[in-house]
Amino acid sequence: MTTASQKLAQFAASLKFEDIPAPVVERARASIIDTVAACAFGAQLPWSRIIAAYGERNSPPGRAGVIGTKLKLHAPFAALANGAAAHAFEMDSLVHPSVGVHPGASLTAPGLAAAQVHRSTGRDLLAAFVAGSEVMYRIGDAARHTSEKIGFHAPGLTGVFGGAVAAGRLNGLDAGRMALALGISGSLCSGLLEFSTSGGGMVKRLHLGRAAEGGVMAAVLARDGFTGPAEVFEGKFGFLTAFARDAEPERLIAGLDTTWNTLKIMLKRYACHITAHIPVTAALALKAEHGIKGGDIASIAIAGGEKMVSHHNIPEPQDMAMAQYSTPFCVALAFHRDPLDPRSFSEESLNDPAIRALAKTAKVSLRQTAPGDHALVSRVTVKLKDGRELAREEREFPGMPSRPLTGKELADKFLRLTRGVLSSPEALLEQLLELEMVDNCETLDFT
Repeated sequence: MTTASQKLAQFAASLKFEDIPAPVVERARASIIDTVAACAFGAQLPWSRIIAAYGERNSPPGRAGVIGTKLKLHAPFAALANGAAAHAFEMDSLVHPSVGVHPGASLTAPGLAAAQVHRSTGRDLLAAFVAGSEVMYRIGDAARHTSEKIGFHAPGLTGVFGGAVAAGRLNGLDAGRMALALGISGSLCSGLLEFSTSGGGMVKRLHLGRAAEGGVMAAVLARDGFTGPAEVFEGKFGFLTAFARDAEPERLIAGLDTTWNTLKIMLKRYACHITAHIPVTAALALKAEHGIKGGDIASIAIAGGEKMVSHHNIPEPQDMAMAQYSTPFCVALAFHRDPLDPRSFSEESLNDPAIRALAKTAKVSLRQTAPGDHALVSRVTVKLKDGRELAREEREFPGMPSRPLTGKELADKFLRLTRGVLSSPEALLEQLLELEMVDNCETLDFT
């Protein structure tokens, strides 16, 4: 009997660029552009520098660039550094509705590393990204996004599989060896959510780095004949048993040839967890509409989804990673600073007495849902010091599949994150916007 990993591998190995619909290619390209910018910005942060230095010490010089630096390493180390940098400051892409996957970091980092090593074309990279995206989405979907309910950081688990497919394509894996890569990936999943309750938030950044590195490792080992279990997903001790609850294995191959889940990729607008994006958007709307600022507010009430209540109600975050995970802190920051500027999520903001005091007033509750609602719909209510009460409910933010970033918004975000970091950000953006025309990805200048 053909297993789910074998069917996914057959799809991934046989996908042709010409068979990918143009809107899917466009979403993949936008995600790669967005991720390169997140990597460049993230590479400058202390935790990213530690990981890049680790790579530099342990890798001989190679052909895969570490974005935002002059380093060129062997593929696994470059993927590690870039994956961690992409996720270094809560700026990398994910999907909506969420299934616990981060396509940008999980696919771009290993994909670029393999593409540069093998001097692949831009078309090859885009096809590898889409193949990895489609496989990875279905794995997260089959797990029903339950991994985080039992303490695992989902993208650290699912990302290895996506990275293995992307790197596997660029290493020339056929369907049989691609299935081996998926089997190997199941033993490389990692990432605990404990950082969200007791600090130590640097480790969160490592989860996507390890996923990207593991994807490259799985692909190369499979290429060389290393084996992994055929029933890595649905087996007695497979991924869906070990890392999920109430999984639905049939979703692993649902719509493989008819549904393009890459179109569900969502680009972040603010440097914080996605659960806070709509509340922050609502806060900005209240500021603009009523001319209020943080000092005018006595207290905040935020009504949102179950995950906001269970995982992101953190009124007194202990470090920056926890602050970016905290809906109360992010909303309080939005009333005092400009959340569109990732630099506003800083140690200064974390220790700002006014922001911290406002965050402590925030009451987070489960929002009453209505037909047609999705999990991110949120309502923000503020009680002002003059006694007035103002409320705003929002259903989306720019970057969601229902409201994708315009070309100008994507370019603005790219340049905002890369200016002063990359030597020629405008030239690189121009290349990435025409990625299909790139004959050799090694020519992309990420310094």
